[in-house]
Amino acid sequence: MATVNSGTLALLIDGDNVSPKIIVGLMSEIANYGTASVKRIYGDWTGPNLKGWKECLLEHSIQPIQQFAYTTGKNATDGAMIIDAMDLLYTGRFSGFCIVSSDSDFARLAARIREQAVTVYGFGERKTPRPFITACDKFVYFDVLNAQAEEIEGVVVRAPQKPAEAKPATSKPGAKKAGLNKAAQDMLIKAVVATADEDGRANLAQVGAHLAKQAPDFDARNYGFPRLSDLVRASGLLTVERATDNHKIIMVRLKDG
Repeated sequence: MATVNSGTLALLIDGDNVSPKIIVGLMSEIANYGTASVKRIYGDWTGPNLKGWKECLLEHSIQPIQQFAYTTGKNATDGAMIIDAMDLLYTGRFSGFCIVSSDSDFARLAARIREQAVTVYGFGERKTPRPFITACDKFVYFDVLNAQAEEIEGVVVRAPQKPAEAKPATSKPGAKKAGLNKAAQDMLIKAVVATADEDGRANLAQVGAHLAKQAPDFDARNYGFPRLSDLVRASGLLTVERATDNHKIIMVRLKDG
């Protein structure tokens, strides 16, 4: 087997199940985890359904893989993606796989890849079946990617303005902050308790890692916060402070002790 390069990813997109609107946010998100040396999108390119994708494939260097629909009502694309994923897995070159789909058929694939000690990042709609979400190490919803893409495009297209011409910033619908529900509060508390030292203080990075193990789709951006530290401060459940020996490290503690 070849040596695994740290941060080398394989990106596999279910074109029949994904809109091209998420591509900007998707590529930005993937860059946080590593470099996608393989980028493929699967579907029947002879039909009209994938027309929207054709315009952005060259821009993002994504290779289209043709897969005819053998029979009506059966998704041959899933099978092609699974076969290619296993072929890529066996090369031993990748530290992670990015699977972009909302289809539960990829739950077993994600679980199999993780058995090989390779990280799986899933991306899909809110309606994605739970088995696929929990089979991934991390799962990000499309609406989070769309909000991120809007922010990126806004920065790119915004022309410099004189102070007198500057317009007040308006908040986007996706930026609305939502309170943590009871389940999310319980997960946050359990993560702090599980990772805390004898003094009850927990490293926020370790809390985040524990949250990801509890629920791969737990993401501060789902609640309108860019970072976990912002969500924790707004939750009202924890006190937040910097470590005395390293101010880059954030420590948290339950307010009720």
